[in-house]
Parts: sequence; C-alpha cells; structure tokens
Amino acid sequence: MKILLLVGLGSFIGGISRYLVTLFIQNKIFSTFPYGTLAVNIIGCFLIGVIYGFTDRGNLNPEWRIFLATGIMGGFTTFSSFSNETISMLRDAEYLPAFSYVATSIFVGLAATFAGISLIKYL
Repeated sequence: MKILLLVGLGSFIGGISRYLVTLFIQNKIFSTFPYGTLAVNIIGCFLIGVIYGFTDRGNLNPEWRIFLATGIMGGFTTFSSFSNETISMLRDAEYLPAFSYVATSIFVGLAATFAGISLIKYL
C-alpha cells in the first residue's frame, strides 16, 4: 500500500508540473508546434537519467526511486501526448514538422538521459 501511495503522490506532482510547464512554454512561444510537450519530454528524460544515475551509485533507496522515477517522472513525461500530437500533424499532412518532432524527441531525449546519468556518475 505504501508503494501505491508513493506512486500516486508522485504522479499527482508530476502531472501538475507537466501541465504548468507545458502551459508556460506554449504561452511564451506562439506556435502550433508542441514545444511545451517537447520541452517536458526532454526535461523528463534528463531528470530520469539523474534519478537512475543516483540509483546506480547506490545513493537512492528503492522507495525514493519509485516515488521519483515511477511517480513524478511517470506523471511528468508525456509520450502519450507526443504520440497523439504526431498523429495529428501527420493527419494534417504536416510531414516535416512531424518528422522533426519525432527525431528531436528521440535523439535529444536519449542524449539528455545519457547526460543526466553521466552528470551523476562523474560527480
């Protein structure tokens, strides 16, 4: 039961944070391109890398890892939104923006995760 509460509380925090960050970015950049979701995905990839970097070093107990990675980051990252937005762009024949969005999300996301792990590994 404790684990479920940790995941639920973390998801609550992550979901609200995702909404606020996405809203903030989309209100600053006047575009139909989903920059808010893209930013949240990249930030989330980096932060989950940091969390697992601490876990690999033994500096994070399993309960904190579940709260942070499964709970907060699970609520914060938005690959379901990413998928839906990509499909919408493809349906609207916005092929270049769709390809750019997918490629940037994947490659920069992977690089951000690696950077997060490396940052903690070499501290």
